[in-house]
Amino acid sequence: MRLGINLGYWGAGMDSDNLAVAQEADRLGYSVCWAAEAYGSDAATVLSWVAAQTERIDIGSAIFQIPARAPAMTAMTAATLDSLSGGRFRLGLGVSGPQVSEGWYGVKFDKPLGRTREYVDIVRKAMTRERLSYEGEHWTLPLPGGPGKPLKLTVHPQREHIPLYIAAIGPKNLQQTGEIADGALLIFPSADHLEETAISHLRAGREKAGKTLDGFDVCPTLPLAVGADKDVSALADMFRPYTALYVGGMGSPKQNFYNQLAQRMGYGKEAAAIQEKYLSGDKEGAAAAIPEQLIDQTTLLGSVERIAERMQAYAAAGVTTLTLAPAGFGLEDRLASLRAGTEALERAGLA
Repeated sequence: MRLGINLGYWGAGMDSDNLAVAQEADRLGYSVCWAAEAYGSDAATVLSWVAAQTERIDIGSAIFQIPARAPAMTAMTAATLDSLSGGRFRLGLGVSGPQVSEGWYGVKFDKPLGRTREYVDIVRKAMTRERLSYEGEHWTLPLPGGPGKPLKLTVHPQREHIPLYIAAIGPKNLQQTGEIADGALLIFPSADHLEETAISHLRAGREKAGKTLDGFDVCPTLPLAVGADKDVSALADMFRPYTALYVGGMGSPKQNFYNQLAQRMGYGKEAAAIQEKYLSGDKEGAAAAIPEQLIDQTTLLGSVERIAERMQAYAAAGVTTLTLAPAGFGLEDRLASLRAGTEALERAGLA
């Protein structure tokens, strides 16, 4: 199992440290450095900045939002980043959510599976440097009856095939991801529930495409906090606002994918209470309502030895790249967490 690092969103308060974190992950042999975007910083700019100042570590978008860019633009960006980084780019895509898609981008959040499939088709076709033409439900290239003509990408990508990942949570999205992508970006993954909440659906998609999970990258992100095992409860409290935001506040009352995931993990009543409190404005109450077990199951907390045991559980469940989001109260804490991650992987016998 490999390790990755997720820098999260630029502008989240740790910007001045993020380059040092990426460079330390590069030095330690981490496999990939991901950057995110929502409705603030864009991931492409951050990744180009990191790529210019690292040597070995891959850079990845987790995610480029599908409603934010035309698929041909994403192909251009992917080819450019792969060229600038010397063949180190990984393309992660996702549909975002209804509030961001419709509120920020003005793109209707409908038929996300069909839109994703067509988007991937167009991106991959453009990357082959064929003349681009496409007829689908959501995109038609060139537009009929106008001056447009099929064009081909003028940039020569560093590689013929850039690894393509999809951020997936729901069963149908996971199955399609297994069918059409090279990897899956997961969030709030519990090793105890990973088979039924993710792996089984990915496997079904691979089988539909006549493939197995061999070579497919299962890549969840887990917050990491290192400390004494007796302090696990206090470490878990650090992530209450984070968990409350996603389970309680992401999406709409009827369409919160993270809340639905918590329900599938057996936290139906708790997920409903967290969402009710969060959407009513009681964010502290929502955070307090999160069971400690839910946080512990979806993060890496405690000593290096305890984290090593959890890493073994994730590897046994089918994870191939474990992406860490280290918490800390400053740069030195975050760097120490990166080093602890490497030590735990070695102790787990997974390096």
